[in-house]
Amino acid sequence: MIRALSLLLCLAGTAAPAQCRQALALGLDVSGSVDSAEYRLQIGGLANALRHPDVAQAMLAQPAAPVRLAIFEWSEPGYQRLLLDWTEIRDPATLARIADRLDNTARSTAPNGTAVGSAMMFGASLLAAQAECWKRTLDLSGDGKHNMGPHPRDVRLALKDAGLTINGLVIGADDPRADDKRQLQIGELSAYYAAWVALGPDAFVEIALGFHDYEAAMVRKLKRELESMVVSALPGARPAGGQ
Repeated sequence: MIRALSLLLCLAGTAAPAQCRQALALGLDVSGSVDSAEYRLQIGGLANALRHPDVAQAMLAQPAAPVRLAIFEWSEPGYQRLLLDWTEIRDPATLARIADRLDNTARSTAPNGTAVGSAMMFGASLLAAQAECWKRTLDLSGDGKHNMGPHPRDVRLALKDAGLTINGLVIGADDPRADDKRQLQIGELSAYYAAWVALGPDAFVEIALGFHDYEAAMVRKLKRELESMVVSALPGARPAGGQ
């Protein structure tokens, strides 16, 4: 299955370029370690990040070559919920509608497991449909390591020549309970995402020191991704892939 996905993405990369400067897929962790309050902080934080003036400016910087955005939730291997299918961001009203839609999204009943590798595969399959974009980026937010499904290491290896960039946003706990070690393990989780999830020469891992910091971390991450494309992207240019 991983090999088939890799082949699909490589074949998709041969399509002729069109006026889309970046396809950006955002994946949000909704596994069992994320409680209801943290879910609202995460999805509301993304909505507010999309409303941030600097993010909006970067999104809309090249109207002739718009960004395309998709958003999904993930947990176990069989659970990925598409919140927003591919949408071109051509004007402020579109961004505002997406942010409002996120604010009004109700949490579904997601299974407890954390399948980072499966989320990577799902995001890569979404990006396969956007082969004409100059750059294709998958962002995965998560507060824990994988505990089921394919190991991210194996998925990353299968995708290494697919022309994708994968960035991570790792999240610590706001006020850890006695049995909640996420805050203490944030450095370890960041290193884990850097080693097994991040992919591509420009890939990076952003850190949120708790769900209350998620919005600010998402703003930083989106600005870094989008502004680099405004400065450096050229029509027809494609990332080299990388390890």
